Amino acid sequence: MYLSKLFAKTRKQVSKDEKSINAQFLERAGFISKEMAGVYNYLPLGFMMLEKIIKIIREEMNVIGGQEILMPTLTSIKSYKQTKRDKLDILFRTKLHSGSEYILNQSHEEVITPLVKQFVHSYKDLPVYIYQIQTKFRNEPRARSGLLRGREFLMKDLYSFHVDEKDLDEYYKKVQKVYKEIFDRIGIGKDTHLVYASGGSFSKFSHEFQTLCETGEDEIYLCNSCKIGVNKEIINEQKVCPECGNNKLVVKKAIEVGNIFKLKTKFSDAFELTYKDKDGKDKPVVMGCYGIGPSRIMGTIVEVFHDKAGMILPESVAPYKNHIVILGSRNQEAGIRKIIDKLGGEDNCLIDDREISAGQKFADADLMGMPYRVVISDKTLKKNSVEIKKRSEDKTELVKINKL
Repeated sequence: MYLSKLFAKTRKQVSKDEKSINAQFLERAGFISKEMAGVYNYLPLGFMMLEKIIKIIREEMNVIGGQEILMPTLTSIKSYKQTKRDKLDILFRTKLHSGSEYILNQSHEEVITPLVKQFVHSYKDLPVYIYQIQTKFRNEPRARSGLLRGREFLMKDLYSFHVDEKDLDEYYKKVQKVYKEIFDRIGIGKDTHLVYASGGSFSKFSHEFQTLCETGEDEIYLCNSCKIGVNKEIINEQKVCPECGNNKLVVKKAIEVGNIFKLKTKFSDAFELTYKDKDGKDKPVVMGCYGIGPSRIMGTIVEVFHDKAGMILPESVAPYKNHIVILGSRNQEAGIRKIIDKLGGEDNCLIDDREISAGQKFADADLMGMPYRVVISDKTLKKNSVEIKKRSEDKTELVKINKL
């Protein structure tokens, strides 16, 4: 992609209302554009990054048997009354011309449970694992953290359905492992920890995946020994590590990037979702749910990986691997084209061919954060070379074109 043709442009500054690091850099770099507080447009580069995150998540969901569907955004208030969640203060509500009230879903238990009821009747139909990647809406009282706390955002939600709690427990452990694989592939794995949190009305504990970050809104107590955490909200009842019993827990700031719950029969009871066992007796289906926010992960990556100049994007999710900076005369098109092709072509390279100063090109390359900056100039071409700099490092290196 040639920068001269790219729809979105870089900016020197953004609104003073944007306090978060992720919103400032992503907007300045032309990845996103703010529509209103907590609601953003994803521009070409931002959408590419988001799609790469989603691709990793989708691949790992499929590994553990997930089947992808797409559920609607709108749900009748009747379903929320059935689960006694119609009074939630974060719900966005709307009415049809007929006066019927609907909810813009903040999660999809009220949709997936009656949907599964249409197809699951016997123990032979279980277990089943259904997921989607869908827009969610939450009427957040404060949406000041860029992509980290949105009113409209993307969520991958997986729901599992089982004959009993033993089967749920086994699958729950599989999801824990695959979530770790997702975060490793995305590039935040070493900073992301499994954290015990309140199970609410479902069970004693739920689990969160929290990425350590000084700008994080959450506070966790991390075990120095096994690196398991405890959320601040339950630390008074869980003063030691729930895994190894260590009582030396260190307070850390973090960002929640995923959570998993054992729903058990809360929603299957509400919708009378049952199955017939081997003896023909009706039993309630046991459920679990597992969430990851792709857009929230995108913001988290920027909060964790940046410097004063801009973003430092992991190779697995960067829109392009190489940011090619063309300096000097343009009378060596054939040589430049050869280099671009060697580096994977336009699908792998963001090419700065704009008629602006070298300083501005270098500043934009740092801001946009692609893994490698490749400088092509008359000087380097005379040496049959290009100058390569890894975004995460300070050193530059001259590399022969035939070695690229």
